[in-house]
Amino acid sequence: MPHPRPAPAEPGLRLDSAIALLRQSGQAEPAAPAGSMVYLQALIDQLVDLSSRDALTGLANRRSFELALAREVDRVARSGESALLLMVDIDHFKRVNDGHGHAAGDLVIRAVAQALADSVRPMDLVARIGGEEYAVLLPNCPAAFGPQVAERVRRNVARRRVELPEGAPLAVTISVGGAFAPQWVRSTPGIWMQRADLQLYRAKSEGRDRVCLEPSASPEVSTRERDLLLGGARSQDRA
Repeated sequence: MPHPRPAPAEPGLRLDSAIALLRQSGQAEPAAPAGSMVYLQALIDQLVDLSSRDALTGLANRRSFELALAREVDRVARSGESALLLMVDIDHFKRVNDGHGHAAGDLVIRAVAQALADSVRPMDLVARIGGEEYAVLLPNCPAAFGPQVAERVRRNVARRRVELPEGAPLAVTISVGGAFAPQWVRSTPGIWMQRADLQLYRAKSEGRDRVCLEPSASPEVSTRERDLLLGGARSQDRA
């Protein structure tokens, strides 16, 4: 005798879970009549947006950032337009948590996130990719403007004071490393991030609270990128 199939889950329970997620993130329910197609579509749109956001700061999360970075690598390879990637790290963040507590650390993370978002254009992407680590992706950023943009990011954070529940306002600084995507070259998101990370490590080793960018907007093509480029060319030759 066949086993009876389990009863399907009640749609209302799933809907309640979705609404609970929205409320936990501080978002309101859709304004449309509950249960209508407009309501359900708006609810889905809000949940999709929520899945791409960092819960603490509201910035793009790492998954969303990595997808955007991959798209930008392809775009630069096709168009030749300049694009800058900044990797950002809060200086001495462990001291904040150890000296003031994790609640203060969360306030610092939010304050830096807001300062970064206020420092760039609406078309740019600011993401929180780790505990006290951020990334800023700036499409169509000419090489001549790169140092100015990166320095503005650093300066805006340094000027901000984080108000703590107890004690004096806290000053925070960041280290910034940046690299331009190689133009007209098929690269990978990982290589681009490695280049920017290398400059971030240099900024930290040179004393922190500073910006280090690759010396050229057209850095030397790596072995991996050359293999990608030549491999693609050989494939076309065989076609």
